[in-house]
Amino acid sequence: MRVAIFYGSDTGNTHHVAELIEAELQRLDHDVVILDDVADCVPADFIEEEADLVLLGIPTWDYGQPQADWEDIFPEMADVDFSGKTFAIFGCGDQDGYSEYFLDAMGMVNQFLVDGGAQVIGHWSTDGYDFDESKALTPDGKHFVGLGIDDNQDHLTQERVETWCAQLVEEV
Repeated sequence: MRVAIFYGSDTGNTHHVAELIEAELQRLDHDVVILDDVADCVPADFIEEEADLVLLGIPTWDYGQPQADWEDIFPEMADVDFSGKTFAIFGCGDQDGYSEYFLDAMGMVNQFLVDGGAQVIGHWSTDGYDFDESKALTPDGKHFVGLGIDDNQDHLTQERVETWCAQLVEEV
């Protein structure tokens, strides 16, 4: 499987998770053909890569805001036809400090993808999280639209990445 990973990161947390995902996919014998910061690309790059799966990583800031580089490209995302491409999303957030906005930005990216006709895989169980609200929930409310990484649960990040990557391989 060929995978492209795009992420936005101000503090380095989401970049770190992107690198963990890259390493795990390579360990599972899959090719990561690109690992790039969204600050250096446009949404059309997501569909131009010859990848079987495109991963998008976005942190949620404060009261549900997307990371600034993602926010800058959101208007362009509304105009991209994502049909025929398979995506998965991962996001970082803070369920303790911002429990009512946990992973909201991940939900925003998901909406652009779904509206653009993309297939989104990699839904992740909400088990093990303690938050009040999230725009990143699937309609059943039991899953996030992608992998949720909590900045306060660093001890669980590696295991979550490994499990999610194995899940993605199965879903593709």
